[in-house]
This record gives sequence, structure tokens and C-alpha cells, in this order.
Amino acid sequence: MTGELSPIDKAKFVAAKRSVDYVEDGMRVGLGTGSTAAWMVRCLGEMVRNDGLRIKGVPTSTRTAELAREVGIEVISLDEAKWLDVTIDGADEFDGNLNLIKGGGGALLQEKIVATASDQMIVIADVGKEVESLGSFPLPVEVIPFGWQTTKSLVEELLISMDVLGRDTTLRMNGERPFITDEGNYIIDLHLGRIGNPHQLSMAMNQMPGVVENGLFLDICDVVILGFGDGRVETRDINEGTVEEDRLDFVETDNLFTDMND
Repeated sequence: MTGELSPIDKAKFVAAKRSVDYVEDGMRVGLGTGSTAAWMVRCLGEMVRNDGLRIKGVPTSTRTAELAREVGIEVISLDEAKWLDVTIDGADEFDGNLNLIKGGGGALLQEKIVATASDQMIVIADVGKEVESLGSFPLPVEVIPFGWQTTKSLVEELLISMDVLGRDTTLRMNGERPFITDEGNYIIDLHLGRIGNPHQLSMAMNQMPGVVENGLFLDICDVVILGFGDGRVETRDINEGTVEEDRLDFVETDNLFTDMND
């Protein structure tokens, strides 16, 4: 129930709740990964069950696919959809130009593919995700397992010539074993502190053999919906140049707030 939610979870919920207003009957919708995106999937499921909303969802991870099926959303692949009307996803960080760092949950590759195959990308986040410059959150870089230590060394060498504050890198672990993405790859997290030129860094890394993709989502996001713990919502549309503020009332719905273990 909403009365049991922390302020941060309330902020995530109201952002997610506002984002589903962008979804219309018959749409093909990219479904993001992470705790905030899980709220959005739950909200869409409630609209499918209670309002007869007909959509097809393209999930960005296996766990999002499982949740979408649980709540009654029809799940299809991106190959089946070919193109999407909208993708709604969370972010680990975003700046004033709506550039993002994503991949804290390890799904950055599918997330970026789905987001760029959409007419519109909407990011839902709590206010704590906004930063002046990207880089406070570790930047994930997905690499193939073969020769990953060599790839890691090459990334570290590249960082010497980049405008970043720090250059520490770590292999993401899952207990005592490397974390494995849905595509069977590893993730190297870059602890940079500040990224002075995200476009330069992204382009240079993605030209490196062994690197599959990085977590910089640049010039992809169209709208950021910010949630606050008191129910306020701020919607920033970079294409329209608008900022709108609203407040959502919490409505306690047993089906929506049970089993939220993300």
C-alpha cells in the first residue's frame, strides 16, 4: 500500500504513474528495466486489466518480460514489433540536456536498442537522479568475456586522454562470479566522477574491439518525468522546451502495490 512506501518509492511511483498517460490504445511500447520502470509496468498492467487498454510491450530484460506477463501485458519481441511508438524507462543519472547514464541494472544494451527504435523515449526518475554533469554514477561498459582483461586495460588507457575526473574501473560481480548480462557478456564499471565530454568518450569506447556498448544515452531521451516524495511531478520536454508541474493523489490499490520486491 502507498502508506507503507518510502518517500523515494512514492517519487518513483508518481513519475511512473504520470508516464503511462503517454500510452494510447494500440501502441507498441518499450518497457524499461529497474525499480522505477517496474512501477510503470505495474501501472500499465492495471490499465490493461481494468480499462481494456490494448498494447504490445517490448521488454528490455528477461525480468521485465516476466513482470509484464504477470500483470497481463502482451509481450512481443522487437523483431516482431519492428518499430515502437514509445519507450518508457528509468535512468541512473540525467543532466540538463536530458543525456543519461543507464545500465545500473545490467540491461543497457537491450535498453539502448529498444530506446533508439522508438518514436519517443520517456525517462521516469526521482529528483535525486538529476546531476549537473554526468559521471557521479559509475558508467557501465558491456564487454564480451573473451579477453575482457585486455579490453579493460584498453579502456583504462583510453581514459588517460579523456576529460574525466577519475579513472578507476571494476568488473561487475554477482557474488564471487562476474555479473552476466542477458546477452552473456560482462560489465566493466567506470568510476569517473565527472565526464566532461560524453559524446567523445562514447564514440571512442564503442570503436574499441571487445566493447559491445556503453551506458551513455546521448540525444535519445525526449521527456523526463521527475517524481517527488510528496506526490509532485515535473515533466520536462526537451523538444517542446516546456516544463510542467502537477501533483498526483495516491490511490491505494492492492493489486498494484503487492509483491513489489525490486
